[in-house]
Amino acid sequence: MAEKDIKGKILYTDKDIQKKAKELGKQITKDYAGEEVILLGTLKGAIMWMAELMKYIDLDTKIDFVAASSYGSGTTTSGVVTITKDIDMDIYNRNIIIVEDIVDTGVTLSYLKKYLEDRNPKDVKICTMLDKPSRRRVDLKPDYIGYEVEDLFIIGYGLDYDQRYRNLPYISYLEPGDL
Repeated sequence: MAEKDIKGKILYTDKDIQKKAKELGKQITKDYAGEEVILLGTLKGAIMWMAELMKYIDLDTKIDFVAASSYGSGTTTSGVVTITKDIDMDIYNRNIIIVEDIVDTGVTLSYLKKYLEDRNPKDVKICTMLDKPSRRRVDLKPDYIGYEVEDLFIIGYGLDYDQRYRNLPYISYLEPGDL
């Protein structure tokens, strides 16, 4: 299926996403004034959002990546979380901001947050480009939210369906018949 075959409308343009990244970057800069932060991107979906966000954070900033999943190759969570790529740096007494593409059920992110907190960082917060609270299965609220979205299968700007559409410069969705 090519981009021209996507039936869903564009929800957020590249400019919308840049504007939100700038807004949240300024808030993070204010909240952590004078401190260092580690942006911990969740692979693979958060790469584009993290790259955009970090342009607007005016602090000493380090980056790392983690890969965790409860989905496997399906479109619904299994509830069993697997860490497939761990972080490479010591986070003891450090400010960690998990940068996520979308918070859906919250199962994976809740597990990841606890997993990181067990390493005794100074702080762990979550910054997500998109939040889908209607699907939440755990008590989890991101600290920094770009946009709240309805219960749609979101694609673009890093989000995929079967590894496709990540490279779209906007956020759209697939209709049920497209899945």
